[in-house]
Amino acid sequence: MMIKQSKANLDTQQAMWVIFSRGKLLIQTRVQTIPVAHFSDLPFLNSYIDDIHQLPPLNDSAHRDVPVFVVDLGSQHIEEDGWERVPLRSLLFTEQDIAFTVIGRAWQYIHFLRTHQYCGQCGAKAERVEWEMAMHCHRCGHRSYPRVSPCIIVSIHNNQQILLAKGVRHKEANMYSTLAGFVESGESLEEAVHREVFEEVGVRVKNLRYFNSQPWPFPHSLMVGFIAEYDGGDIRCQENEIDDAQWFDADNLPNIPPKISIAGQLIEETLSLISNK
Repeated sequence: MMIKQSKANLDTQQAMWVIFSRGKLLIQTRVQTIPVAHFSDLPFLNSYIDDIHQLPPLNDSAHRDVPVFVVDLGSQHIEEDGWERVPLRSLLFTEQDIAFTVIGRAWQYIHFLRTHQYCGQCGAKAERVEWEMAMHCHRCGHRSYPRVSPCIIVSIHNNQQILLAKGVRHKEANMYSTLAGFVESGESLEEAVHREVFEEVGVRVKNLRYFNSQPWPFPHSLMVGFIAEYDGGDIRCQENEIDDAQWFDADNLPNIPPKISIAGQLIEETLSLISNK
């Protein structure tokens, strides 16, 4: 949930400000980090005072030294000297200690609120619930909550090499990564791994092992990571999804994701497993 703030409360404390403008974050140009400031230091937010909410931590690991205030400017683009808009992804990679617990979580809430202004059941105007993160329709009683979409992500090895693929969307960046895909209705996580791997690269896997999970706010995924062993088949790239897929040696890797992402962590763990064989 997020807690609405009074002006009196805003005036008395310094806070971390997560300010969304369209699909980007507003930050100070000279700092290139999420700003920590008093409300009085941000005069361009005076007209948004009713839209400021505090993002309380979900657990001890997400606790910050100062409160986190979230503001959604919607489609407005603030022209303010010393401030600029930057892509969400760029700050996830530079602000690693607050990447998912603060920035990613705040964006998932804002995306939910933006896309649930009207009831999905009867079409009436929905209202925000103050005591939980939800939108409620007073006409038919339907209540919506933030969507979380489970996705599997899997690293595959054959005890000597790791299988990496370049998605069509990453063709220009020439980045190779692990395989991933959404879990279908009525499907277990393990079933999704087998299906996605076969659909995308045409091989079979065995001995699945759970690795870790990570929220991924583009826009509302929960990545569930596995490591699997190759169990046969020749690589066959899925049209319109996979541009290329190959087996790689540990000492001859292509461009891969950073380790802040679960994909990068899976690759690192798999290479460690291979080196210990």
